[in-house]
Amino acid sequence: MKIALMNEFSQAGKNAIIAEQLNLVAAEQGHSVFNVGMKNDDDHRLTYIHLGIIAGLLLNSGAVDFVVTGCGTGQGALMSLNAHPGVTCGYCIEPSDAYLFAQINNGNALALPFAKGFGWGAELNIKYIFEKAFTGVKGQGYPPERKASQVENAGILSDVKSAIAKNYLDALNSIDAALIKQAIGGADFQNCFFEHAKNEAIIDFVKSKL
Repeated sequence: MKIALMNEFSQAGKNAIIAEQLNLVAAEQGHSVFNVGMKNDDDHRLTYIHLGIIAGLLLNSGAVDFVVTGCGTGQGALMSLNAHPGVTCGYCIEPSDAYLFAQINNGNALALPFAKGFGWGAELNIKYIFEKAFTGVKGQGYPPERKASQVENAGILSDVKSAIAKNYLDALNSIDAALIKQAIGGADFQNCFFEHAKNEAIIDFVKSKL
């Protein structure tokens, strides 16, 4: 699995802590991590609005399989990512949230609070979150006897979002071009995207905006 990590400007200073724990867990599971920013306060500036754009591009193009992100409360990142077609983001405060999201909702992104409640032992909490998010088989349901209905409902919700959402490229072209340009301007995003993206139409779109 290819996992992208991204932070917005207010929590850029915590990126190193988050990346360290994510890489530890990913290495144990054989996953790859791409830290696409912000890595520090001087990195290419991103808000949680930009995080949604980046997540949509990486996931819909096939450049990555999963996105880990967040902001001060995690709520802004959650809303921003879920605004985009092809992105199903859960809100995660503790390890049980990660486990239940993986088993019941089987999404492709997590938003975490990186300021609220991020105190003593925070690095342990996020490590345990990542362990629950990326260990074992997803979509098994919880409790197990409810798997059938949960898998069915997750599929229905995905179909509803697809029906309501615009075609992804149409949606991208409806967004303020300045927001797109800022979102894709970072070297770390570009390296990850152009090395691993598989959708030629989305690749062409990104090239046209650079």
